[in-house]
Amino acid sequence: MTSNLQRISGTRIVATPAALDRLTLPVDALVMRFAADEAFVTANVAADAIADPYAIASADSGFVGTWTKNEQALDFLQRTCEWRLPAQRPAFAQGMVAGLPMKLWFAEDEVLLMVAAPYASDLLERMQGSH
Repeated sequence: MTSNLQRISGTRIVATPAALDRLTLPVDALVMRFAADEAFVTANVAADAIADPYAIASADSGFVGTWTKNEQALDFLQRTCEWRLPAQRPAFAQGMVAGLPMKLWFAEDEVLLMVAAPYASDLLERMQGSH
């Protein structure tokens, strides 16, 4: 499996779970809930657009990732992931994969494999060594 990692930019938001549930975002934006009160959104979101007066919204370009076809991604994940993958799509999941803290977005036909930028070379190494 070879890969072309790209920078993934968005907005990191810390707010009440209810405020995160009510976010109004562009149709093509991905919302990855890292925790009940924290999300990463692949769109620009201003703090004043969040229904929480104490919300924190900051630009974040600290991730890299690659969209990988389902067959290749699932082959890689089945060998390197010790936890159950989501059955429904679209879905977000996170955990250790191939010894790396990874974020995964499962679309209908592809999977986004995403890590913090300092792990970029480690992800490439593990993906290339998995064929």
